Amino acid sequence: MKPLPTKPLPTLRAAQLTAAPSAAPSWLIEGLWSAQAVGIIGGEPKCCKSFLALDLAVAVASGSPCLRCFPAAQRGPVLLFAAEDAAVVVRQRLEGIAAVAGVDFETLDVHLITVPTLRLDRHDDRQALAATVAQLQPTLLVLDPFVRLHGIDENAAAEVAPLLAYLRHLQRDLHTAVALVHHARKGAAHERGGQALRGSSEFHAWGDSNLYMRRIGGQLQLSVEHRAAASRGWLPLALSEDPPVLRILDQQPAPAPARPSCRERIEKILAEAAEPLSQRQIRNIVQARTGDVSQALAALVADRRVIKSAAGYQPAATRP
Repeated sequence: MKPLPTKPLPTLRAAQLTAAPSAAPSWLIEGLWSAQAVGIIGGEPKCCKSFLALDLAVAVASGSPCLRCFPAAQRGPVLLFAAEDAAVVVRQRLEGIAAVAGVDFETLDVHLITVPTLRLDRHDDRQALAATVAQLQPTLLVLDPFVRLHGIDENAAAEVAPLLAYLRHLQRDLHTAVALVHHARKGAAHERGGQALRGSSEFHAWGDSNLYMRRIGGQLQLSVEHRAAASRGWLPLALSEDPPVLRILDQQPAPAPARPSCRERIEKILAEAAEPLSQRQIRNIVQARTGDVSQALAALVADRRVIKSAAGYQPAATRP
């Protein structure tokens, strides 16, 4: 029996592709999250990832700037599943962010999924989430964190990819942005944000807009990465105490003034001394190594800025 000819795949010339409407915004939150983007809010534990996710939610739901800095380009309902925090904690944090943003909390268009567990590796839970998104039609879906949304091996790309593909399906079919909170590996704060994410490299490859939090010493920092727009380097952040809200610091802390060199300190000491000083006296005041003091004095004498006599060292300007 002669095999049937293989049907070729359909194609279109580039100019025949559907063009985006000219009025369509390219941003959900300007500079921070692209319109209808999927992506990761990543960072090590205790780096305030959930606070950042809630700030995004308030910005989109109210139209107020995210972090009081990044304007919201679109406004609409937000659907949130917070797997690790109690409802009372989520409410308290949202109330605090709304207060700082000048937003009426009572009318804030943020909706919380209240089931105790949601497993995206289960068919029924996927169907239920899709039905909820279809009904509410949120502009943004926030899932926090990924580790509580499955029972798969995060290091296995073959297991991670179907879950991320499902979220991409929600984004494309139901026209919602998706922000997925995910942990970075412990001790990976000095790595590039996407490379520090825990598990498969599928996470980094999946995101259209990714936000990475890290803590260096006591300093929180945020970096922004986009697939189709310019990324942004690390921004310094702080978590206010009352209410607990993330804010961008206006400036980096001023660098500490440079410590004067051994030579500069010796010259100042001699200028202020009432009489010549011996090398031992100078070393005790400067509290430097004998070799460093000896070299600095030799250089000062060679430059004729200091005079050495039987009485000790003194500035050249005081020579009789």
